Amino acid sequence: MRRFALLDRDGTVIHERHYLADPADVELLPGAARGLRQLRRLGFNLVLVTNQSGIARGYFDRPQLERIHARLIDLLAAKGVALRGIYICPHLPEANCMCRKPRPGLALQAAAEHEFNPAHAIVVGDKPCDVDLGRAIGARSFLVRTGYGTTFEGATSTHVVVDDLPALAAYLRGSIPAVAA
Repeated sequence: MRRFALLDRDGTVIHERHYLADPADVELLPGAARGLRQLRRLGFNLVLVTNQSGIARGYFDRPQLERIHARLIDLLAAKGVALRGIYICPHLPEANCMCRKPRPGLALQAAAEHEFNPAHAIVVGDKPCDVDLGRAIGARSFLVRTGYGTTFEGATSTHVVVDDLPALAAYLRGSIPAVAA
């Protein structure tokens, strides 16, 4: 069985920036690359799933978002981390689309493209929409205390709350067998 971690972007992997529009502002959270490398050693493939309504709001366009993601990929590569994909929802919350978290569209797209069962994935993020995405696809949800995580800690029905990505990897290391990456 192929394991996948569906990760939120802002506040989970990189610093939260209100509608991040400048690639120069992309900054990995402390320990994020280490935690992602540890998840890979546990056999998880890494995928980002991110709501990016800044496109619909006119704060930035798709080419600018691609430059932001190129910067993120470069920062991660410099730390020995590779993502299997980045999946985005560009719509406003009121668009009621299937791809905006917590709806399952992004997870289902990733699962179809990478041939994994989304119910066997883990979903990691700092907001209720991330936790609820996990519930929507039948996966285990993890709330990280980075980003907005501490704000929502008592307001979600997550499976587990952890400090950050290295703490998530440590938790998982104790609960599942590692496989070769």
